[in-house]
Amino acid sequence: MHSSTPSAQIRQTRRIMLGRVPIGGGAPVSIQSMTNTPTGDADATLAQIGRLGALGCDIVRCAVPNAAVMDAFARICAESPLPVVADIHFDHELAIAAMAAGAHGIRVNPGNMKNADKVRCVAREAARRGCAVRIGVNGGSLAPEVRRRLGNGPEAFVASAKHYVELFASEGCEALKVSLKSSDVRTTVSACRLFAGQSDLPQHLGVTEAGPMSTGLVKSAMGIGALLLDGIGDTIRVSLTAPPEAEITAAKRILEAAGLRIAAPEIIACPTCGRTSIDLLPLVTAVEEAIIAIQADGYDINLRKVAIMGCEVNGPGEARDADIGIAGNMGQGILFKKGEKVRTLPADQLLDALIAEIKAAAVRRTP
Repeated sequence: MHSSTPSAQIRQTRRIMLGRVPIGGGAPVSIQSMTNTPTGDADATLAQIGRLGALGCDIVRCAVPNAAVMDAFARICAESPLPVVADIHFDHELAIAAMAAGAHGIRVNPGNMKNADKVRCVAREAARRGCAVRIGVNGGSLAPEVRRRLGNGPEAFVASAKHYVELFASEGCEALKVSLKSSDVRTTVSACRLFAGQSDLPQHLGVTEAGPMSTGLVKSAMGIGALLLDGIGDTIRVSLTAPPEAEITAAKRILEAAGLRIAAPEIIACPTCGRTSIDLLPLVTAVEEAIIAIQADGYDINLRKVAIMGCEVNGPGEARDADIGIAGNMGQGILFKKGEKVRTLPADQLLDALIAEIKAAAVRRTP
């Protein structure tokens, strides 16, 4: 699934395995999302996992809210094309049962399990099974004594994470990664940077409860992107109040912008002005959706950059390094490649011509 470039530095951490996906130790940054189908509905959940995988997801997390879903969860683990992480809160027995059901990893917030002895039971079982564990720390699950001593700033996040890491390690559980998440971007970034300076454990990145697309994308890009540019981060999730499929698209774009993954042709488009002579936004949206659909059907697109320009000023001149592009000009436009005009077309034929060229550059992805 991974496609990466060596242009950005990745902080060297210890490596763990989550199913077949390597995490840390120089492995490519993995994309995660979480299913929003009822876990008890194995058919619906597996169908969604399939869609997420086709879009570029590497690891999937499923809520395990109660014991009633465990049979379905076991089937999901057995049939999923992606490694499955059980999302556990409050009940340590659910964590143990999820591992027995075949979870490739578990995500726990030890701070909301309250009882240290119960957390130790989870750690011992994970060690026995060789199951990967993500230790989650957020503002609502800081260790109580840490909160009393340090409040709820970045230092408290790090102290809480280190406390739980030591607890798991003392029970022989070494396949650990850590997430330090806040809905506040500054707190998230500061905590992750601070932890990175004190530990070689892999980190999972995200800005929790980031909100709807309009704000969540910005907060996630700022927080996750800042850390990735520092070389921090081994897995990411863009937490949006949106379908999980949208999280994958957003995560891929963040990794592309950080120089860590080439997952799709880059779409460049001018910001529009009074010279714009074609309705640019629908064209950009349609091309973006076409690329996503082609990839979801199992194809890679052998194009580096696609340009959609609103006038002759920006295209093809400003976009001459694009592999393929279109530029409008008063009811008509041109299709160009590498800055050279290929042909002139009526404006209403530009979109179809561009998508046809993109499809022609698509090749079936090898498993």
